[in-house]
Amino acid sequence: MTKPARPKIVCICGSARFAEYMRVTNRELTLTGVIVLAPAEVDGPVDDEQKAILDELHLRKIDLADEVHIVNPGGYIGSSTRREIAYARAAGKSVSSTDPL
Repeated sequence: MTKPARPKIVCICGSARFAEYMRVTNRELTLTGVIVLAPAEVDGPVDDEQKAILDELHLRKIDLADEVHIVNPGGYIGSSTRREIAYARAAGKSVSSTDPL
């Protein structure tokens, strides 16, 4: 008897302003059997050191993922998300999005 393949792992990326959209996407993907890695949610402002830590952690999530899904209603892509897209593509990850990139 062979062991079943592991579920696909998807890392969600996008602006913190789209947190609710990312929560919905996370739920939808999870309910289809996908392992979801999502940005950390932080209540309130973070300082520069904390932002650097969160940014680095998110890149490590991209490393773990099979693919990256950008949540970008209206086509908005901020500088952090642009950096994550470039990082994912350089690592050979497939990149999809809610709206055209």
